[in-house]
Amino acid sequence: MILHVDMDAFYASVEERENPHLQGKPLIVGGSRNGRGVVAAANYAARKYGIHSAMPAAQAFRLYADLVSVRPRIDFYAKISRQIREIFFQFTPLVEPLSLDEAFLDVTGCEALHGSGVEIAYKVKALILKETQLIASVGVAPNKYLAKIASDLDKPDGLVVVDPDSIEKFLDPLPVGRIWGVGKVTGKTLQDLRINTIRDLRELSLEQLRERFGSQGEHFYNLARGIDHRKVVPDREAKSISHERTFETDLFEVDALRAWAQELTEQVARRLRRHKILARTLHLKIRFSNFKTLTRSYSFDEGTNVTAKLWHLASEMLSANISTNHPGIRLLGVGVSHFSEERKVQKSLFAEPQQQKQKRLDQVADRIQEQFGMNSIIKGTGILHQVPRSKMKADEETPD
Repeated sequence: MILHVDMDAFYASVEERENPHLQGKPLIVGGSRNGRGVVAAANYAARKYGIHSAMPAAQAFRLYADLVSVRPRIDFYAKISRQIREIFFQFTPLVEPLSLDEAFLDVTGCEALHGSGVEIAYKVKALILKETQLIASVGVAPNKYLAKIASDLDKPDGLVVVDPDSIEKFLDPLPVGRIWGVGKVTGKTLQDLRINTIRDLRELSLEQLRERFGSQGEHFYNLARGIDHRKVVPDREAKSISHERTFETDLFEVDALRAWAQELTEQVARRLRRHKILARTLHLKIRFSNFKTLTRSYSFDEGTNVTAKLWHLASEMLSANISTNHPGIRLLGVGVSHFSEERKVQKSLFAEPQQQKQKRLDQVADRIQEQFGMNSIIKGTGILHQVPRSKMKADEETPD
């Protein structure tokens, strides 16, 4: 069985935990009262007013004027995320992180030690609450696709189980938008065909889906039947590592896009360093509002896990592939591949001094931030999701 563990309103919940006087108040992380930046996270009290992540801060404050806004502390959240991941490892070595606040766990074969998948889910939720005072929702299912859907159905503090013998019954009433890959454009096409639920979609034959959606038709055909053969792949065994962010509303602001891209790049770089591996290829993924997906890759001569080097290239790739009149972006992703072990890479006698300096800075920063959190080091690029244009420009012009 597969578990998908998703921390409920993670960034905002951490801030409420750290500042009890904020509990129950409509709260956002990221974005400021003067309207600068975008919302990185919103607690459930704020969501009652229609406020959600990736929303421009100005719009959030129009929806609720007394909203509380706090600055993001990404490295502090990353420290807590590692603490939660250690809880996962108490039950299975097969843990695939998707982001700081969610992960897949393959608990197949762990029953003799820890009980059934459902029992493990209860234990994971209880341990997370006990050790972090934070709440998680968990989906338990035969595969990753079903587990991820299940974890989102009864938030917050949910636990939803998909019976392997009742997969179609579980999927039937769900809106067709729950199918991975069904965005606004595809959703409109399906709506025009009077296909509103997953059951409606399953009534189309494979040939009909291929005719309408090309190669993606088979993807829809399988997911409408709950078929997903992907395995849970830990970082150490992965052929690639990536982080993606799907925005609840299309994002247009270039500064906000750069801030999200920088966060994703930093998360990828930290995972590389944590596992003492280097990557030789960087990938950028952009999905526009019309569902057109653009992917770009660039390979280095030598592998790296230096944040500055990865971000410098990611920044250039982002700038080169987003025009000033782009139609809006619904997904942004940064990934790396072609790994090698750190210890197997021979150091050059003529290594660039600046690159070596950046590597040492990363190592020191990782240690300091792991122990003391985000506030222990202030990045020159400013606070995430609230980066002024002038500072972003200065960052662009800083040499590596």
